[in-house]
Amino acid sequence: MSRAIDVHTHFVPREMPPAPGRNPRWPTVEVKSGDQAAIMIGGRLFRTVDSRSWDAERRLEDMGEDGVGVQVVSPMPELLSHWFPVEDADLLADHVNHAIAELCSGHPRDFVGVGMVPVQDPILAARKLQMVKSLGLCGIEIGTHIDGLPLGDARLNEFYAAAEETDLAIIVHPLHPAGVERIGGRAALAAVAAFPLETALAATSLLTHAVIERFPRLRILLSHGGGALAWILPRLTQTRTLDPSLRDLFVRRPDEMARRFFYDSIVYDGRALRFLADMVGTDNIVVGSDYPFSIRQNRPAAFAEQALGLTASAFAANATRFLGRNVADDKQTMQ
Repeated sequence: MSRAIDVHTHFVPREMPPAPGRNPRWPTVEVKSGDQAAIMIGGRLFRTVDSRSWDAERRLEDMGEDGVGVQVVSPMPELLSHWFPVEDADLLADHVNHAIAELCSGHPRDFVGVGMVPVQDPILAARKLQMVKSLGLCGIEIGTHIDGLPLGDARLNEFYAAAEETDLAIIVHPLHPAGVERIGGRAALAAVAAFPLETALAATSLLTHAVIERFPRLRILLSHGGGALAWILPRLTQTRTLDPSLRDLFVRRPDEMARRFFYDSIVYDGRALRFLADMVGTDNIVVGSDYPFSIRQNRPAAFAEQALGLTASAFAANATRFLGRNVADDKQTMQ
């Protein structure tokens, strides 16, 4: 019997390696009294987390309450460190990947891992994908841009080709979004309001540069329901139809190409999830929660099933295609 798969959860190692040389933005984890921990970056508090970020037993307890059978665990996005010197990013990626692999190997029926590579050096990142795969991880997470480099840039082609060749999925997560200065106010508004716009920008870059057309076996998930992409798809498609000068921006209709992406269900409102399904179909929508952070979607499987009228088995089948492995059934059928 299929188990609900939560494709979007995050992980923070309980310990970080020492900072190499002089890197003022190297992250550290300072565990406080109880199970509270402070993630410090550049000597400043970045986020307060608790042991759910790394503790398997606490995660399993919450999964039971949320009706989730399997969590796909990926790095906390800030750890991706696309802005680091390559050697530093590579060191941090190795540490995080091994920590995620250790969590998953200890509970192979409950956790599936997604790692990270130093994408700021696409050639090195392409080589590192073999190591990610050897650890038993099923994909990697990247930001919506690589320290300002758009995801559609040709310099990333070798990385995409290697991900396709190694059969590793890619999760695109908003990171350091554009437009924050237009909002003003508290920094927390970036995650609330700017993340969806940032994801739409990244998706547009992938569409206009035909990344999913040139790499037809590449599996890319746009987190948080693709952000604002569903809402601008009609505009992109209309522009291609009516303005001949812009027609060559897309190799074919953007609304058709967008059905090649995968999307998680973290949109918080059933009406929004139904609109996403109307725009891109239901075959590539998977359950997600953003666990364990405060903006998480509680009981994510029940939310998605109720909003779209699909069964847990249907969502699990979508997740299986995205992950490239069957993690939803009994242990005897797992690959």
